[in-house]
Amino acid sequence: MIQAREIRVIDEEKKQLGVLPASEALSLARQRGMDLVEIAPQATPPVCRIMDYGKFLYELHKKDHEAKKHQKTIRLKEIKFRPKISIHDYTFKLKHVQRFLEEGDKVKITIMLRGREKSRPEMGYAVLDRVVADVQGFGHRDGGIRKLDWAVSALLVPAKSGGKDAKVKNPQGSQKEVPGHSEQEGDPQQGG
Repeated sequence: MIQAREIRVIDEEKKQLGVLPASEALSLARQRGMDLVEIAPQATPPVCRIMDYGKFLYELHKKDHEAKKHQKTIRLKEIKFRPKISIHDYTFKLKHVQRFLEEGDKVKITIMLRGREKSRPEMGYAVLDRVVADVQGFGHRDGGIRKLDWAVSALLVPAKSGGKDAKVKNPQGSQKEVPGHSEQEGDPQQGG
């Protein structure tokens, strides 16, 4: 598939063999039981290398697989609460939030409002602040509180492990923030 008549050839030990006709380079590669692979087609003359292409692809795939193995994928989990949640249900869901944060996942806390609860979103803010306070050692709130017509939500991110960042204090998640929420244009004010 090499179009050029003359090519610069590099052997399997990365030594330059010089500029050779393409047919001669191809026969040299076949004598060694290897493939002739074009690695720099833009160069003048194009650069080709004698190599075992199947082995090269295998090693490339193996490196990609190893790199993916060491990557940490962060998933987004969502836990839904209600303003009038029972103690047992609250602790059950809170344990899930703590487990997700320990595993390194982000957690979206959604307080669903129904009926007359929509006119009193401060009930949702109170539950949300309670959740943020209870997961203090596992994570903290990232960004502000998002208010929709039917829900109040916030994003929790895991606390950094080790070092001085292990005990990150949440600068936004305090109980005194609840009365200061305003409902102008759908976004509550963020306190202090």
